[in-house]
Amino acid sequence: MANTTENVNLCGLKREDFQTTVNGKKTDLYILRNRKGYEVAITNYGGAICAIMVPDKDGNVANVIQGHDNIQSVINSPEPFLSTLIGRFGNRICKGQFTLNGKEYQLAINNGPNALHGGPRGFHARVWDAKQMGPRALALHRVSSYGEEGFTGEVDITVEITFTDQNELVLEYLATTNKKTIINLTHHGFFSLAGTADPTPTIDDQILELNADFYVPIDDTSIPTGEILKVAGTPFDFRTPKAVGKDIDADDIQIKHGAGYDHCFVLNKKEEGELSFAARLTEPKSGRTMEVYTTEPGVQVYSDNWADGYKGIHGATFGRRSAICFECQHFPDSPNRPYFPSVVLNPGQRYKQKTIYKFGVTE
Repeated sequence: MANTTENVNLCGLKREDFQTTVNGKKTDLYILRNRKGYEVAITNYGGAICAIMVPDKDGNVANVIQGHDNIQSVINSPEPFLSTLIGRFGNRICKGQFTLNGKEYQLAINNGPNALHGGPRGFHARVWDAKQMGPRALALHRVSSYGEEGFTGEVDITVEITFTDQNELVLEYLATTNKKTIINLTHHGFFSLAGTADPTPTIDDQILELNADFYVPIDDTSIPTGEILKVAGTPFDFRTPKAVGKDIDADDIQIKHGAGYDHCFVLNKKEEGELSFAARLTEPKSGRTMEVYTTEPGVQVYSDNWADGYKGIHGATFGRRSAICFECQHFPDSPNRPYFPSVVLNPGQRYKQKTIYKFGVTE
């Protein structure tokens, strides 16, 4: 009977296509289905979200996240961070170096001269222990060992992923350590609200609003300059909603450094750690919307500037700027910027983070 159930999945993905063994650990596919019948499909390899099936204004359901339709494609994706969990440290660390307790650490270099997203064997490339808790929730757990990818401390991480009846994808992160370390977790969803297709439409016409008066400028290797600048009068001003493509190729040194948008925005917060509105994206043709809420101080907005039309789920192709990412996190290179919000986690402390991606349609 298993097969008939498989075939009623809105996403058209099959569990057996995601089942293999990697370094002695089994991979699988998990479907979260809410009471409205909409779906999120996740594999425990890297916590990669393979599909999010939600309706447009006319009730037509499509997949609004970029992913793959089998485990080998996930493992060998041309975009290694495609809609995966990111750790131990999201974003870049300058030259992969930082000092903690007077000791210098060197991480793997995997992005120009810098360390990116926890290294080539970061959390995106690990098999997590998975436990499905009812039809709408999945818990992913792993212990990141001392020295993994060059990081200090053994860190115990749980990520609970819930798909509510309000079409909210909720990610709750919890971590503890046995030794002082740094941590900056996020999820790198590549969102395509028009729906994945061959080719997947660009994000240029999508309307974006960001709750950020400031952003973090970068140098030509995408490392923060150390300044926090006002968005006013720059291509980075999304306080009033505007098309993503309006200023994406502006004659601006920051746009050139990012090859488009690849910058951390400083979210407006009344108090540190509050769950508050970060972003709203609207796809005009379908009427689909996505709102982002987070406890994190920043959101890295990445306009998918390097994709080259590679293949994804069900023959979809992912070209340049066919997705946009909202990676809720602490600021890049924070270990080397003592005046940025701290990313240090001490024994006895709990790292907690909550981010919500809420899907809807325009009224």
